[in-house]
Amino acid sequence: MFNMKEANMSLPLSVGDLLKADLQEDPLYRDDGLCVVGVFGKSNMQSGPSKESLINILADKHMFTMFGGPEDGGTADSHIQAFYNQESRVLYLLLSSVCDSRQLLRACQSLSAGTGHSDTHDFWKNLDRQHCLHLLYMFSVCHVLLLVHPNQTFDVTYDRLFRALDALRQKVLPLIRAAIKDCPVSKEWKVNCRPCPPRLLFVFQMNGSLKVSANGSGESGVNPDKPKKHSPRRRLQHALEDQIYRIFRKSRVLTNQSSNCLFTVPANQAFVYVIPTVDEDPVGTLIGQLRSNCILCDQDPTPTVSGPRRYQQMRRSARQSGFSSDLSSMLMGGQVVDYTLKEFLWQHVELVLTKKGFDDSVGRNPQPSHFELPTYSKWVQVASRLHQVLISNTEEESAELATKVQGQLKVLDAFLDADTKFSENRCQKALPLAHSAYQSNLPHNYTTTVHKNQLAQALRVYSQHARGVAFQRYALQLHEDCYKFWSNGHQLCEERSLTDQHCVHKFHLLPQPGEKPDMDRNPPILNHNSRGRTTSSCNCGRKQAPREDPFDIQAANYDFYQMLEEKCCGKLERIEFPMFQPSTPDPAPACNQAQRPPCEASGAGEGERLKEPSTVPSHTLGDTSLSLALSLGQSTDSLGPYGDGEGTDTQVQQKRPSLVDRQPSTVEYLPGMMHTGCAKGLLPKFSSWSLVKLGPAKSYNCHTGLEQPGFLPGSSFLLPWDLVIRSRSEDDTGLTEPLDGGTSSWPAPNKNLVGKRGSTGGLGRSRRRDDMARVFVGFEYEDGRGRRFISCGPDKIVKVLGPGGAKDPATRVLNTDMPLYIPSPSQARGLKPHFAQLTRLYIVVPDTQLEVTLNPQVQPGPPPCPIFHPEKTDLVLPPDGLWVLRFPYSYATDNGPCYPPKENQPLNNYKVLRGILKATTANPPPQ
Repeated sequence: MFNMKEANMSLPLSVGDLLKADLQEDPLYRDDGLCVVGVFGKSNMQSGPSKESLINILADKHMFTMFGGPEDGGTADSHIQAFYNQESRVLYLLLSSVCDSRQLLRACQSLSAGTGHSDTHDFWKNLDRQHCLHLLYMFSVCHVLLLVHPNQTFDVTYDRLFRALDALRQKVLPLIRAAIKDCPVSKEWKVNCRPCPPRLLFVFQMNGSLKVSANGSGESGVNPDKPKKHSPRRRLQHALEDQIYRIFRKSRVLTNQSSNCLFTVPANQAFVYVIPTVDEDPVGTLIGQLRSNCILCDQDPTPTVSGPRRYQQMRRSARQSGFSSDLSSMLMGGQVVDYTLKEFLWQHVELVLTKKGFDDSVGRNPQPSHFELPTYSKWVQVASRLHQVLISNTEEESAELATKVQGQLKVLDAFLDADTKFSENRCQKALPLAHSAYQSNLPHNYTTTVHKNQLAQALRVYSQHARGVAFQRYALQLHEDCYKFWSNGHQLCEERSLTDQHCVHKFHLLPQPGEKPDMDRNPPILNHNSRGRTTSSCNCGRKQAPREDPFDIQAANYDFYQMLEEKCCGKLERIEFPMFQPSTPDPAPACNQAQRPPCEASGAGEGERLKEPSTVPSHTLGDTSLSLALSLGQSTDSLGPYGDGEGTDTQVQQKRPSLVDRQPSTVEYLPGMMHTGCAKGLLPKFSSWSLVKLGPAKSYNCHTGLEQPGFLPGSSFLLPWDLVIRSRSEDDTGLTEPLDGGTSSWPAPNKNLVGKRGSTGGLGRSRRRDDMARVFVGFEYEDGRGRRFISCGPDKIVKVLGPGGAKDPATRVLNTDMPLYIPSPSQARGLKPHFAQLTRLYIVVPDTQLEVTLNPQVQPGPPPCPIFHPEKTDLVLPPDGLWVLRFPYSYATDNGPCYPPKENQPLNNYKVLRGILKATTANPPPQ
């Protein structure tokens, strides 16, 4: 709890603390009026803050320190300090903001090095808004305002600041009226939200360019009370007054009616004061300070008189004792302050204390403005309400009004934020250029990649022209505008076909089962189409037809061939692959939680084991431990990825399959294709493979080859695979020999076969001519234009020019990994290379005691791509038949399709693993 006497002796308080403190006034002055003087402005980089020194001079007390103190908060935020001089009935309010050098330094120190340009601009604009709100508060509670400037040149930016304050005041006037409607003040104060139109005075300081003596005259010995008529300082003050008045009238900050203005200036009184500067004399300065201190201490106290009479008495007393002449030697920031500064201010304060008010309206019919001289207690009530609404916002009662006031601050941007206004103008001019850059050379419909490339080009054009703090905001708008343009009828369907070609339609929906395409819908209902057409053959290869570029695995591997089966190979004998048989009306696809990663050892190990024939144990006549297994049509290296156990553990009876293999699921189906990474016990809804029989073995003529369309000349001949079988009349019953083409079973080229004439060996001369069996094998490749050929090696095409058929043996293609894609032999000039894909495998099985086992495994990509295989492995082909295995057109897993190779990708990663065919001798049927 403070009393008024203690308040006079204490340091200045912040205005918030002053309004909260319960100051007890002296009963002698409790009913006297109160004049409120506000001081604001700018300060330079000199050590002594000039505004604080001015109040020290005006109050005749050393209340404000020269270097600042803890009462300013130590931050860059704007704040108001208050000092109440009860004896003179004047309350001083001092505004410190970012316009002062000390606050500006603190603001710069608070900014971090990594702060962006936009964030830095927002930081400074926030400080400017704080400054404007504090100024509006002072213009609402003060009678007289003192604008202090560190040089003798008027800063024209104040014109823009005052126009911004006037616009803000008009916006928040209803809110302020609501805040003070219950205060014990007059109706005029409640309506106008201020005690009177405040009078604005200007104080300039000379910076050394124009020096005069301390008494304001250029000559010595002149009476200080009567300066020379043509004094330079006096002429400067008059010139500044004319300039300021003309500027404010021109911008309509000042009008004829003072009640409508933010502030007024007197018409017949001086409102500009220039503080003179003198030559530096340190010794004289110290002597003057000592003399003034001695006089202040020895001076007799004068009787106390209240009201304006006391000021007149103090003024006569000061003149008689020479107090004012001695006081003129006090320093103000390194400059000597003349006592006339106090007289300059008090001629205006006296009008307030005497309740005469300000009559500053001009024109033919000037209207008198309202004026009220409140007591201290009434002023505190009004000032507290305004402080809550405009500055502090700490009470719940005024929180809503304070929030609305903050919402009106955007009106300041049009006046004070010139950087943002310039930046917005530049960015708005750059946006059409960026839009033109985005839309240049664009097709009607385009993909996300094209959209991103065009957007990057638009941003480059935009960055060449756009500047300032609005750069990022308008860059985001450019993003939104380009996206809206793209998505509004220009977005291309992003679906890619199984051959990695995107759909050419604009964004559309797929038709539901039984629904017809509809182009008029938005978005339209269409099937995917990449406008890519290829020529493909049917399952058996006897009929070719054009096909659309497929977008799903069923259309690629099933629907197209089902359509051709009705015209060609629908009545051929075939081996059906198992498919999903639902037991519920709405089966669901299986989730991939049970799916094994394709790179796990289970699937990859099988592939590696199949690729290394050297690791397969050789099965010879003396290997009696494997004889029974081989007699059952099995070999140790022909067990597929679902095989269990080793050949050495095989019992007399074939091992029963596991429960999962015997009973596939009838509730969940496999959504993709069968491969080594999918879960066991699941089957797809359709098979991507086909195995048909073209006819008996004699239907293939080795002299004419395959008589089917699309084959290149001389490339339709199958490769012979000569197998040696053993006569049962000479061998033990039940013993067989594996004829899988492995290095352990077959002699090297140019070596004599066992049983041939002239060979050495125990059984050579006893064999008959029918111990030889010939199987024909052919790997057919087909390109997108329907051109077909048989390959006799990974990099060689069958070329038969004369009679006799192909001479190359099939052992080469059976003992190596055959490529899934090879360059087409007929390339178009100047175009990208075309690839031919392995599509069919032809096997001619003779009518002999021979079992040919089919086990295809395809790896359509680099690791960790899984290995694909049919739904049933280790298929034994019946004898006496020309069988055709049709490979899938496309390969896909649950995670997406395996695309064909690009022109810069190595083809050796796309392959059919070796060991696709194995042959064993078979027991004759029982008699």
